[in-house]
Amino acid sequence: MSKVEKFRKTRETEIKLKLDLSGGPIEIGTGVGFLDHMLELLAYHAGFGLEIQASGDLHVDAHHTVEDVGIVLGEAFSEALGKREGLARYGEATIPMEEALAQVALDLAVRPYFRFEGTFPRERVGDFDLELIPEFLKALAMNGRFTLHVRLLYGENAHHMAEAVFKALAYALRRALRTAEGGPRSTKGLL
Repeated sequence: MSKVEKFRKTRETEIKLKLDLSGGPIEIGTGVGFLDHMLELLAYHAGFGLEIQASGDLHVDAHHTVEDVGIVLGEAFSEALGKREGLARYGEATIPMEEALAQVALDLAVRPYFRFEGTFPRERVGDFDLELIPEFLKALAMNGRFTLHVRLLYGENAHHMAEAVFKALAYALRRALRTAEGGPRSTKGLL
Protein backbone atom coordinates (compact mmCIF):
# COMPACT_ATOMS: atom_id res chain seq x y z
CA MET A 1 0.00 0.00 0.00
CA SER A 2 1.24 3.43 -0.80
CA LYS A 3 0.64 7.13 -0.71
CA VAL A 4 -1.23 8.63 -3.64
CA GLU A 5 -1.71 12.21 -4.79
CA LYS A 6 -4.42 13.09 -7.31
CA PHE A 7 -5.53 16.24 -9.06
CA ARG A 8 -8.67 16.55 -11.16
CA LYS A 9 -10.08 19.63 -12.81
CA THR A 10 -13.31 19.79 -14.78
CA ARG A 11 -15.62 22.64 -15.75
CA GLU A 12 -17.58 21.88 -12.57
CA THR A 13 -14.97 21.03 -9.94
CA GLU A 14 -11.29 21.17 -9.01
CA ILE A 15 -9.99 18.60 -6.54
CA LYS A 16 -6.57 18.08 -5.01
CA LEU A 17 -6.25 14.95 -2.87
CA LYS A 18 -3.58 13.10 -0.87
CA LEU A 19 -4.32 9.65 0.51
CA ASP A 20 -2.03 7.61 2.76
CA LEU A 21 -3.52 4.27 3.80
CA SER A 22 -0.91 3.92 6.56
CA GLY A 23 -1.98 7.12 8.33
CA GLY A 24 -1.11 10.79 8.43
CA PRO A 25 -2.81 14.17 8.64
CA ILE A 26 -6.52 14.62 8.01
CA GLU A 27 -7.39 17.98 6.47
CA ILE A 28 -10.62 18.23 4.52
CA GLY A 29 -11.99 21.33 2.80
CA THR A 30 -14.56 20.70 0.07
CA GLY A 31 -16.82 23.68 0.62
CA VAL A 32 -19.53 21.21 1.71
CA GLY A 33 -19.40 21.16 5.49
CA PHE A 34 -21.36 17.98 6.09
CA LEU A 35 -19.25 16.08 3.54
CA ASP A 36 -16.10 17.36 5.25
CA HIS A 37 -17.42 16.01 8.56
CA MET A 38 -18.21 12.58 7.07
CA LEU A 39 -14.81 12.34 5.34
CA GLU A 40 -13.01 13.26 8.56
CA LEU A 41 -14.90 10.46 10.34
CA LEU A 42 -14.07 8.02 7.54
CA ALA A 43 -10.36 8.80 7.52
CA TYR A 44 -10.03 8.88 11.32
CA HIS A 45 -11.81 5.58 11.96
CA ALA A 46 -10.17 3.83 8.98
CA GLY A 47 -6.74 5.06 10.10
CA PHE A 48 -5.97 6.86 6.83
CA GLY A 49 -4.15 10.07 6.16
CA LEU A 50 -6.44 12.14 3.95
CA GLU A 51 -6.04 15.67 2.63
CA ILE A 52 -8.64 17.08 0.25
CA GLN A 53 -9.05 20.58 -1.10
CA ALA A 54 -11.96 20.98 -3.46
CA SER A 55 -13.90 23.75 -5.09
CA GLY A 56 -16.96 23.37 -7.22
CA ASP A 57 -20.09 24.92 -8.62
CA LEU A 58 -21.79 25.12 -5.25
CA HIS A 59 -23.93 27.99 -6.56
CA VAL A 60 -25.79 25.23 -8.48
CA ASP A 61 -25.78 22.68 -5.64
CA ALA A 62 -23.35 20.26 -3.97
CA HIS A 63 -23.97 17.33 -6.32
CA HIS A 64 -20.95 17.75 -8.62
CA THR A 65 -18.56 18.40 -5.75
CA VAL A 66 -19.75 15.43 -3.68
CA GLU A 67 -19.74 13.01 -6.60
CA ASP A 68 -16.38 14.20 -7.95
CA VAL A 69 -14.74 13.92 -4.53
CA GLY A 70 -16.03 10.32 -4.47
CA ILE A 71 -14.57 9.71 -7.94
CA VAL A 72 -11.14 11.09 -7.05
CA LEU A 73 -11.00 9.37 -3.66
CA GLY A 74 -11.99 6.09 -5.34
CA GLU A 75 -9.28 6.46 -7.98
CA ALA A 76 -6.70 7.24 -5.29
CA PHE A 77 -7.82 4.26 -3.23
CA SER A 78 -7.52 1.92 -6.22
CA GLU A 79 -4.03 3.23 -7.01
CA ALA A 80 -2.94 2.92 -3.38
CA LEU A 81 -4.03 -0.72 -3.30
CA GLY A 82 -1.91 -1.57 -6.35
CA LYS A 83 -2.29 -5.27 -7.21
CA ARG A 84 -4.19 -5.81 -3.95
CA GLU A 85 -2.02 -8.75 -2.97
CA GLY A 86 -1.70 -9.79 0.65
CA LEU A 87 -4.97 -8.21 1.76
CA ALA A 88 -7.67 -9.88 3.83
CA ARG A 89 -9.94 -8.67 0.98
CA TYR A 90 -13.30 -8.79 2.77
CA GLY A 91 -14.53 -6.41 5.41
CA GLU A 92 -17.77 -5.97 7.29
CA ALA A 93 -18.92 -3.72 10.11
CA THR A 94 -22.19 -2.95 11.83
CA ILE A 95 -21.97 0.34 13.69
CA PRO A 96 -24.46 1.99 16.06
CA MET A 97 -24.67 5.74 16.44
CA GLU A 98 -27.07 6.20 19.32
CA GLU A 99 -30.49 5.17 17.90
CA ALA A 100 -29.15 4.58 14.37
CA LEU A 101 -27.63 1.37 13.02
CA ALA A 102 -25.77 0.86 9.73
CA GLN A 103 -24.04 -2.11 8.15
CA VAL A 104 -21.36 -2.16 5.46
CA ALA A 105 -19.92 -5.21 3.71
CA LEU A 106 -17.24 -4.95 1.03
CA ASP A 107 -14.89 -6.95 -1.15
CA LEU A 108 -11.69 -5.29 -2.41
CA ALA A 109 -11.44 -7.62 -5.41
CA VAL A 110 -11.50 -5.70 -8.67
CA ARG A 111 -15.24 -6.17 -9.23
CA PRO A 112 -16.96 -2.80 -8.84
CA TYR A 113 -20.52 -2.98 -7.60
CA PHE A 114 -22.62 -0.78 -5.33
CA ARG A 115 -25.89 -1.30 -3.48
CA PHE A 116 -27.52 0.96 -0.92
CA GLU A 117 -30.58 -0.02 1.11
CA GLY A 118 -32.37 2.24 3.53
CA THR A 119 -33.93 5.65 3.75
CA PHE A 120 -33.31 8.75 5.77
CA PRO A 121 -36.25 10.20 7.74
CA ARG A 122 -35.80 13.58 6.05
CA GLU A 123 -34.21 14.97 2.89
CA ARG A 124 -31.55 17.22 4.40
CA VAL A 125 -29.16 17.74 7.28
CA GLY A 126 -28.66 21.50 7.41
CA ASP A 127 -28.18 22.43 3.77
CA PHE A 128 -26.77 19.01 2.79
CA ASP A 129 -28.98 16.87 0.55
CA LEU A 130 -28.88 13.34 1.98
CA GLU A 131 -29.50 11.71 -1.40
CA LEU A 132 -25.87 12.67 -2.13
CA ILE A 133 -24.59 10.07 0.34
CA PRO A 134 -25.41 7.12 -1.95
CA GLU A 135 -24.06 9.16 -4.89
CA PHE A 136 -20.74 9.65 -3.10
CA LEU A 137 -20.53 5.99 -2.06
CA LYS A 138 -21.33 4.77 -5.56
CA ALA A 139 -18.63 7.00 -7.07
CA LEU A 140 -16.17 5.76 -4.43
CA ALA A 141 -16.87 2.07 -5.05
CA MET A 142 -17.01 2.22 -8.85
CA ASN A 143 -13.80 4.24 -9.15
CA GLY A 144 -12.12 2.38 -6.30
CA ARG A 145 -12.97 -0.82 -8.17
CA PHE A 146 -14.49 -2.72 -5.27
CA THR A 147 -17.83 -4.15 -4.20
CA LEU A 148 -19.71 -2.14 -1.59
CA HIS A 149 -23.02 -3.00 0.09
CA VAL A 150 -24.51 -0.50 2.53
CA ARG A 151 -27.59 -1.11 4.65
CA LEU A 152 -29.01 1.71 6.72
CA LEU A 153 -31.02 -0.48 9.07
CA TYR A 154 -32.84 2.14 11.11
CA GLY A 155 -32.62 5.41 12.95
CA GLU A 156 -34.47 8.60 13.78
CA ASN A 157 -31.80 11.29 13.55
CA ALA A 158 -30.53 11.67 9.97
CA HIS A 159 -27.15 13.02 11.13
CA HIS A 160 -26.61 9.96 13.34
CA MET A 161 -27.68 7.68 10.49
CA ALA A 162 -25.17 9.23 8.08
CA GLU A 163 -22.40 8.99 10.69
CA ALA A 164 -23.19 5.32 11.27
CA VAL A 165 -22.82 4.67 7.52
CA PHE A 166 -19.43 6.39 7.24
CA LYS A 167 -18.09 4.80 10.42
CA ALA A 168 -19.25 1.35 9.28
CA LEU A 169 -17.47 1.95 5.97
CA ALA A 170 -14.30 2.94 7.84
CA TYR A 171 -14.24 -0.18 10.00
CA ALA A 172 -15.10 -2.48 7.08
CA LEU A 173 -12.16 -0.99 5.15
CA ARG A 174 -9.85 -1.48 8.15
CA ARG A 175 -10.75 -5.15 8.23
CA ALA A 176 -10.42 -5.68 4.49
CA LEU A 177 -7.01 -3.98 4.43
CA ARG A 178 -5.49 -6.27 7.07
CA THR A 179 -2.49 -8.25 5.91
CA ALA A 180 -3.22 -11.83 4.91
CA GLU A 181 -0.61 -14.51 4.37
CA GLY A 182 -0.35 -16.63 1.26
CA GLY A 183 -0.94 -14.31 -1.67
CA PRO A 184 -4.26 -13.18 -3.12
CA ARG A 185 -7.34 -14.29 -1.18
CA SER A 186 -8.80 -16.00 -4.24
CA THR A 187 -8.90 -19.56 -5.55
CA LYS A 188 -8.15 -18.01 -8.96
CA GLY A 189 -4.81 -16.77 -7.63
CA LEU A 190 -5.64 -13.22 -8.73
CA LEU A 191 -8.10 -10.61 -7.47
